Parts: sequence; C-alpha cells; structure tokens
Amino acid sequence: MDPRKINEDLTVSPQITLTDVAQIAALGYKSLICNRPDDEDPGQLSFDEVAAAAKSAGLEVRHQPVASGMVLDEDGSAFQDLMAELPKPVFAYCRSGTRCTILWSLSQSGQKPVNEILEAAGRAGYNMAGIAHRLEE
Repeated sequence: MDPRKINEDLTVSPQITLTDVAQIAALGYKSLICNRPDDEDPGQLSFDEVAAAAKSAGLEVRHQPVASGMVLDEDGSAFQDLMAELPKPVFAYCRSGTRCTILWSLSQSGQKPVNEILEAAGRAGYNMAGIAHRLEE
C-alpha cells in the first residue's frame, strides 16, 4: 500500500490488497472508495471482494468505476457527492492513485483556486497540470 494524503479528508493510493483493508481501518479511515472498474487488469481484486473486507473492518465503502483516461467532469461531480456523504477521512484507490486524484481535483473546481488544487495534488506526488484548463472552466 502506498497512501498519499491529499488533505485531511482524503488519501489516495494505488491498488490495495485485502490485507490493506484492515490496515486502512486501523489507521483511522472511515470510508473507502474504489475508482477501478472490475476486470481492468487480470488478477485484480473485484470490488465485491474489497467491499466484503471493508464492511468486515467497519468501513463505509462505495464503488465509482471510471475507465482510465476517460474521466469526465460529471465523474468529478459524482466524486464530490461521495465525499459529501461519506464519513471522513476517506481512502480512495485506483490502479495508481492518479484517477482518484483527477476525480478529487475536478470535484474541487470552482470551490478552490486552481493553484491550491494543483499544489495539494503535487504534495501527494500527482501532477495535475494536464487538467488545469479543465479546472479553470
């Protein structure tokens, strides 16, 4: 597991394992979001497997599958809705953490200055300069 804190409410990560789920709960996270579609990669854990482990660990869990390279502005709005409804802090994962960071960045568009969004993503190790124009719209 490679957790990368975006802010106090959200940490993102590349793909997690079932063992990681218990650790995520032990670290104090209250909710888990999976942004990977099932069967994106061979051998990848299914959402149902992760959801069962998350529920056993006392985590709220949601699945917002978004295809890599196909993140729409509407997906950012849906991520914003998830973040509003879920207990904090939230741990989100995808293949590399980038998709989760894009979704968070889009969810913050119009709420935070673009430079603050880019800086928060950058501190977590994700360069969002490629979507800066979308954040300004």
